[in-house]
Amino acid sequence: MAESGQVIGAGSGSTAFLAVRAIASRVRHGELHDIRLIPTSIESELTITGLGLVQADLAEVAPDWLFDGADEVDPDHNLIKGRGGALFREKLLFEACQLRRVLIDPSKRVDQLGTNFAVPVEVVPRAASVVIAGLKALGATETVIRTGSGKDGPVLTEQGNLLLDCRFESIGDGLEGEIKKIVGVLESGLFQGYAPEIIEA
Repeated sequence: MAESGQVIGAGSGSTAFLAVRAIASRVRHGELHDIRLIPTSIESELTITGLGLVQADLAEVAPDWLFDGADEVDPDHNLIKGRGGALFREKLLFEACQLRRVLIDPSKRVDQLGTNFAVPVEVVPRAASVVIAGLKALGATETVIRTGSGKDGPVLTEQGNLLLDCRFESIGDGLEGEIKKIVGVLESGLFQGYAPEIIEA
């Protein structure tokens, strides 16, 4: 899929890591040249540089296309993403790119978003109580501040914010936009209406 001279958005997580490795292998073997990758997290930055690839900055150049993984994909190609906490930068890349490729295994397909995973919502810490109340008003049945297994206290994103893992009885078409209207929300892990190409690996 990658071609020489392209700028490619590189997602985060294990599936995206495999794609970065595949690109790096083609570069090493002389099959690709002048490839630049835009990372979506510190993790993907380290992967890209560790494999000897060149990084690009979204503030300076637009991607030709992107690849990323997903936690859930519904029949209309709406997604839940961000279990790894990089949802803000991932959403920025989705907005900047017209050609989006999402790599999944068959277990990620669901009839209804929210079947297996909660919706992550990135929240300014000072606004947590206001956001939780707003999410409940939108139909959230459970909102849990994510905590880390290897540390005390809440998980903090690269922006220094909290992550709320939210369960909804149902996820309608406009829920992503309604969540963004709540004061204190930076971003959610709902990706609705982007219509990415889904590739099963």
